[in-house]
Amino acid sequence: MQPMETNSTTDPRAVVQDTDERCQASTDRVEYVGMRVDGTPVVLNLTAHERLSPDRSLSLVRHSPVGFDWGYVGSGPAQLACALLLDYTDNETVAQQHYIQFRDAVVSQLVCDGPADCWHLTGEDIEAALAEFEEYRALTPDGGMPPSSLPANWSAVSRTDRTVFQRRDIDHYVVLAEGSEEWLIILCAQGDRAYPAPLGHRTLPVENDPVSAVQALVAESNDLVEPEEDN
Repeated sequence: MQPMETNSTTDPRAVVQDTDERCQASTDRVEYVGMRVDGTPVVLNLTAHERLSPDRSLSLVRHSPVGFDWGYVGSGPAQLACALLLDYTDNETVAQQHYIQFRDAVVSQLVCDGPADCWHLTGEDIEAALAEFEEYRALTPDGGMPPSSLPANWSAVSRTDRTVFQRRDIDHYVVLAEGSEEWLIILCAQGDRAYPAPLGHRTLPVENDPVSAVQALVAESNDLVEPEEDN
């Protein structure tokens, strides 16, 4: 008796293999979609067939316990940015370090449009954004090894025209800008505002080291809103 010939439609092993390959291909093409349902922002991970929840990201930062939002710079988009990075990378360090940049560069630009009145974001979009972000560093006045000059709830990123010190637990920033004759160092809060609200500032000649002024404004922020204790 001749053995029965098999192909991808008759061999169960081939069917299982094809299914695995399709699942893997789907995983490689991660896609998120956002929409408003009766006015409530809803974000889905289409690959996992799950609704994205803020719960996991709230263990890292608590900008918006009530939920997500997008299309502007504020607390709701900040929470969504952290949740997206955490869900996609499964890396708390990456999410915590880059979510503000991701909010400003990506989430604030998301718009519900098209026939489905929604936005789409792919894994490739997230990878491209992460590749463009500058690496965060500690405040290093002497350019050497990072000293313990900032509290643990603050980090810093250098840009071409300014240095921004970002508070991790709430939307507070210290912006360090060098003018022609003096440093202008500003403590501001974003919250749900379209533009940051100034909370304090320092000026000093450019020949002076600005580190102490930055530290003073960081301390003011931590005095205004006490940092959350690590669990």
